[in-house]
Amino acid sequence: MSGRTTRRDFRTDRRAVFGARRYVESVCRDWKVRAEPAASAVLLVSELATNAVLHATGGEGVFELCLRRRRGVLVIEVTDWSGLSIPEPTPNEPEFVAEVPYASCEAGFDLDRVGQSGRGLLIVACLATKWGVRQRLDGPGKTVWVHLELR
Repeated sequence: MSGRTTRRDFRTDRRAVFGARRYVESVCRDWKVRAEPAASAVLLVSELATNAVLHATGGEGVFELCLRRRRGVLVIEVTDWSGLSIPEPTPNEPEFVAEVPYASCEAGFDLDRVGQSGRGLLIVACLATKWGVRQRLDGPGKTVWVHLELR
């Protein structure tokens, strides 16, 4: 089945990550997404929602989770309304993470160069078919998007 979209807002607190994960599980079940890509979608949302909660301070106090199923691809978007712009890469991130969009895990990475708590976007890069970040045009904030192959 193709051409479905769902959106939901979550408060920017740590409990919201659990709620976002459960929401994705439910949507994947309803949309009959196979077990492996559904598990990847849950992990991706967990990482993106955690980043929104931890780093998107200010704004509306919520983040939006949007799931879209289009032609064998699950599109996941997490939007925040914080005053923060798209982050610059930090010295402990591998170079390919800075090449947003379309970063991938194929380049490999050195875990010794990456901080213990800075591995979320590495997980995203490894699981996603492609991903990126875009600034919101109608106000402050940004959207982190991920394409996950469902075939």
